Amino acid sequence: MTTLNLPAPDRRTLLQRRIRLLVTATITYNVIEAAVAITAGTIASSAALIGFGLDSIVEVASAAAVAWQFSATDHEAREKTALRVIAISFFALAAYVTVDAVRALLGAGEAEHSTPGLILAALSLVIMPFLSHAQRRAGRELGSASAVADSKQTLLCTYLSGVLLVGLALNSLFGWSWADPIAALVIAAVAVKEGRETWRGDACCAVPTATLPEPVSGGTLSEADGCADGCCSSAQKDKR
Repeated sequence: MTTLNLPAPDRRTLLQRRIRLLVTATITYNVIEAAVAITAGTIASSAALIGFGLDSIVEVASAAAVAWQFSATDHEAREKTALRVIAISFFALAAYVTVDAVRALLGAGEAEHSTPGLILAALSLVIMPFLSHAQRRAGRELGSASAVADSKQTLLCTYLSGVLLVGLALNSLFGWSWADPIAALVIAAVAVKEGRETWRGDACCAVPTATLPEPVSGGTLSEADGCADGCCSSAQKDKR
């Protein structure tokens, strides 16, 4: 185990401020996103768009939990509660997406073409990865499991944006109404997995990146640390 110095107090203050700014940006964007998606979805009778808008509300709840945590001087004391809120947000998202996808597969309504929906999905597909990456990097360096978990929630929104974009495009071009709900079920399964890990506090690489272990002989950092998804390797790259 290689033990390096933890972030200095000034650096920790900077990271905490950065996380608060990123969370504020995430909340602001998702409020706008929810309003546009739900309005456009209602006009076009699109369950996918309405579901995407409700997902944005879940995103706001998750980000608000992190904002609440970092509003305190001793943010570590609120870590567990924030993780619980984020985990429940994952489960709520998975439940809604599953029900909505099953309804769509059973033929509950036929969505119309939606230009605002296509534009919104494309914008989210570009914006969300940057917010997720920045918050994940800061959270790992600071050692905040809730910040890392919330960044995963934002990344999941990116996947949903891709699903929505493909679903709306295929429906508009070819009338393939089944494409979106099938992909949405995959996203729901990922959300359940992330929710379980967050509830247990298993946000990979939520320890300060400066204290990550060196790889064992013949293995990778992920294998040495018990991190199966490779994010610990990514954390060291972020640190460098």
